[in-house]
Amino acid sequence: MVTLDFRTLTVPVGIVRILEVIFTCISFSLVASVGHSTDSFWTWCMFTWCFCFCVTLLILFMEFTSLNAKLPISWDDFTTAFAMLATLMVLAASIIYPIFFTCPSCGRQIGATVTSCLAFILYAIEVGMTRAKTGEISGFLSTVPGLLKVLEAFVACIIFICLDYTTFSRFPGLQWCVAVYSICFIFATLVIIFTICRLLSLFPAPFDKVLIVCNVLAVLMYMTAVVIWPLYSFKNNPRPSYCSKVVTCPWNNLVVISFMTCVNLVAYIVDTVYSFRLVFFVSRT
Repeated sequence: MVTLDFRTLTVPVGIVRILEVIFTCISFSLVASVGHSTDSFWTWCMFTWCFCFCVTLLILFMEFTSLNAKLPISWDDFTTAFAMLATLMVLAASIIYPIFFTCPSCGRQIGATVTSCLAFILYAIEVGMTRAKTGEISGFLSTVPGLLKVLEAFVACIIFICLDYTTFSRFPGLQWCVAVYSICFIFATLVIIFTICRLLSLFPAPFDKVLIVCNVLAVLMYMTAVVIWPLYSFKNNPRPSYCSKVVTCPWNNLVVISFMTCVNLVAYIVDTVYSFRLVFFVSRT
């Protein structure tokens, strides 16, 4: 039997989600009204706004009808992980779309950018609302290490999008970097899936200890990638002159990968330090 819970729409997080639905809807509606484009960046932005709109609307519906309580998953972990993912995706769309598709006289494109930025702020607020506070019992993905796992997986996805097989297949060093990105991404994704599906008990060792070991290995592996990727990518490979005249340039993707590798290294270092603190200091007090 379905029970309608109107309180879910009036609590602060419910109001924030309603505003998220409105602003993401306005964003993709304005962009769609301008016309369709086959550009991959345009597709990414449209997918981001439509995906976030649909999932946020689904979350509102599930909580309003109390059907979320009947699902065999950790609902709090799912909503927190999605809020973090949506924050990152909408942030990326809010940066990419105005760079490639707006102009001083493009009213609807500017309007879409503004509403996208507002949606980003709202998703960031939701992350702050749903994140576990100190001393609060909550799911893993509601903690800082859990949110960092979502960030690490998202950054890896950006790296994969920018990869070009013809570039990294020529050098074993670049192939090692791709292996680093893939291995760490797979582990982060498994942690997210196992947490949401409540399967952490299947780990053959204590989860927090496994997490620390894998984070340390990820830091060491990413430290090698931070050095090796730019060394092989930019050696005897200056920026082509045509890159300043086109929207997308393969050389620019190499720069993005180098930067995102550094971002993920910092994320894994923070993740490792925070996990050490939770396991060996907070748990003892």
